[in-house]
Amino acid sequence: MTVVVVTDSSANVPAELVSDLGVLAVPLHVLVDDREIREGVDACDIDYGSAQVTTSAASPGDLRAAYERALELSAGDGVVAVHISRQLSGTWEAGRQAVRDMDASDRIRLVDSLSAGLGTGLPVLAAARRAKAGEPLDVVYDSAVAAASRGRAFIVVNRTEQLRRGGRLSSAAAFFGSELVTKPILQIVDGRIEMREKARTRSKAFTKLVAAAVDAAGEDGAAVAVQHLGAEEAAHTVAGQLRDLIPGIREIIVAEFGPTLGVHLGMGAVGALVVPGGCG
Repeated sequence: MTVVVVTDSSANVPAELVSDLGVLAVPLHVLVDDREIREGVDACDIDYGSAQVTTSAASPGDLRAAYERALELSAGDGVVAVHISRQLSGTWEAGRQAVRDMDASDRIRLVDSLSAGLGTGLPVLAAARRAKAGEPLDVVYDSAVAAASRGRAFIVVNRTEQLRRGGRLSSAAAFFGSELVTKPILQIVDGRIEMREKARTRSKAFTKLVAAAVDAAGEDGAAVAVQHLGAEEAAHTVAGQLRDLIPGIREIIVAEFGPTLGVHLGMGAVGALVVPGGCG
């Protein structure tokens, strides 16, 4: 058999790639009033501006069940689990607890993607493609770690209030001035969301977003993803610009942010995520 790759639903890997590469995705949770919604499983309309909507990580039990299933499918070849940054979610730590409980550290390798959304999804693809090619556990693991270490993520949001409220962004971001008259450009550094710069208008923010992604991609080809929440037209415009400006671009994915990220980023968010060298 082959190594099996596991991730969590926040990675937002397109369903067709999940199916083709045999990736297992564990649902994270959105809490709406008294209801717990499993991302990617349960349908529900979510008010992304509500302070009453929160998120929660996968539990050790959820992850253990997925890891056990993946081990079974691998027929002993092993599992590589790539999860959202431990700075942004308790999912990685829950995964570590699950592995300890299973006493399976020699067969299950955990990877902190140092990112979120397709910033996690691109390292997942790097690992899953190696696994599908029949590479051993160490090679699959190393490919995910390498892609995660090279990845860069930049996000334009309308407001950072939701991120600060959820503890995902330092209150020091207030230094950048009123968000009523500026648009924040964020970046993920070492797994943490930080303020990068600001722009006076949304169009100028997108210009800065594109410039940051092009600079990060380098000149030797890159895997690129553009994500959005309720901003499909803007996302495709950004994707077209990146396709034109990044030399030797290897692939580009355009997708929506899932609910567990959307709750914190807010409507209108657009992100550009790049892995220099690609995820082949």
